Amino acid sequence: MPARGRRTTAGDRRALGARGEQAAVDWYEAAGHRVLDRNWRVREGELDLVLLAPDGRVVFCEVKTRTSDRFGAAVEAVTATKQRRIRTLAARWLAEHPGVGTDVRFDVAAVRIVDPEPPEVEVVQAGF
Repeated sequence: MPARGRRTTAGDRRALGARGEQAAVDWYEAAGHRVLDRNWRVREGELDLVLLAPDGRVVFCEVKTRTSDRFGAAVEAVTATKQRRIRTLAARWLAEHPGVGTDVRFDVAAVRIVDPEPPEVEVVQAGF
C-alpha cells in the first residue's frame, strides 16, 4: 500500500484489486461456491468472478476493493450503467458456456483492505 500522502499508481490499484478479488474468492469458496471464471474479458468489458453456488445457481460477482470509505462505499460504485453492462456480459458468458445453467444471481463483493489487518469482505447477494 502506498504511504500516506503518496499518490497511488495504476500498479498499486491493480495489486489492491487483485488482493480484494482473492479475498472475495476465499469468502465464496468457504461458503461452498466453485469458481468457474475469473477476470473474463471481452471487448465490451470484464466479469470479475463467475461462480457456481451450492444450489446450482450461476453467480456473477462484481468485486469492489477499497482502503477506506473516503470516496464512498464500495457497493455504491456499482451504478445502474455498470449493472446493465454486467447483465449484458453475463448473457454473453452464458451463451459461450452452454449447459452451465440459466438460473443466475448478481452479487457485489465489497472488500476493505487496511494493512496489517486481514481483508474485510461483505457480500451483497442478489445485489442487483
